[in-house]
Amino acid sequence: MDNPKRLRDYHISIGEMPPGAENSITDLEGVTVGHATLDDADCQTGVTAIIPHQGNLFREKLIASSHIVNGFGKTMGTIQLNELGLLETPIILTNTLSVGTAADCCIEYMLNQAPEIGRTTGTINPVVGECNDMLLNDIRAQSVQRKHVFQALENAQKQVAEGSVGAGRGMLCYSLKGGIGTSSRKITLSYGTYTLGVLVLTNFGILRDLTIQGRPLGKELKEKLLQNTEEKDKGSVMVIVGTDLPVSERQLNRILKRSITGLSRTGSIVTHGSGEIILGFSTANKIPHEPNEPVSSQLIPEQDLDDAFRAVGEATEEAVLNSLLTASSVTGRDGNNRPALKDLLREFKVRLSL
Repeated sequence: MDNPKRLRDYHISIGEMPPGAENSITDLEGVTVGHATLDDADCQTGVTAIIPHQGNLFREKLIASSHIVNGFGKTMGTIQLNELGLLETPIILTNTLSVGTAADCCIEYMLNQAPEIGRTTGTINPVVGECNDMLLNDIRAQSVQRKHVFQALENAQKQVAEGSVGAGRGMLCYSLKGGIGTSSRKITLSYGTYTLGVLVLTNFGILRDLTIQGRPLGKELKEKLLQNTEEKDKGSVMVIVGTDLPVSERQLNRILKRSITGLSRTGSIVTHGSGEIILGFSTANKIPHEPNEPVSSQLIPEQDLDDAFRAVGEATEEAVLNSLLTASSVTGRDGNNRPALKDLLREFKVRLSL
């Protein structure tokens, strides 16, 4: 696979905080990401799996939370996640009508890792997120199969492919081709340096709203296009946040809420038909499924959360823009097409950095 140019390759840096070594959610130790991409005529869809640590997730759970900005979404697993504040499975992303298949496979994946599930202990809470890729993908065909979910899980690695891959294959963003994007930030506090990473599945926005560092790039491109590629915004975005900051579920939820600042800076107005759903976890403290003693964990002071608030906004903004810039044009169902931002920049000789 080629390595498409990301935002920083255009000499544009978002915010003031430094990124991690790979500027990816996998800068967080133990986190891996895998994709399965389906690319065949009317079938333009896929699966993306985020594995939060390399141990047994059921036996060593993570502090986790979710936040809903606009609830036009069909996620699974967030009720128990928010009630208990714990994540015990990988996070699977796919298209709207494949949530059930993804959940079934996530359950089987965890049953294979923990034979005590459903025998000597409770059951499992699979976490699945989705966006609707019906313009480019024949979503009614339900092409995602069990083998594709397992492929994404088994292929998870530190290097994250972005753009028109995995769950992002058929997604749109600002009326252009969207998909998978990622970014990270380093947070330096008096007692240590931490990492916060974001992965997004982008499927929202209309062209005229696209903004990069305050520049109304979408309006510029819309004026240059001879045909109208703009659709009414009725898509969604999944934002996955990972960090090694030692935080409580409540503190993590406060961090997740601030991801909307990054979405907004790219131009999102959170329309009626767009589901903005944020899921997050911290790897700092692993919570045993059956503790033999009271569980204790370290927590950062509340006043230090401001750095995390800034980090999640910056990383979310950059991840969205990476999803646009790394995406390739896709022609799918009934010949529907969405151009790639990188192709329009080249065609109209538009420079991102001024």
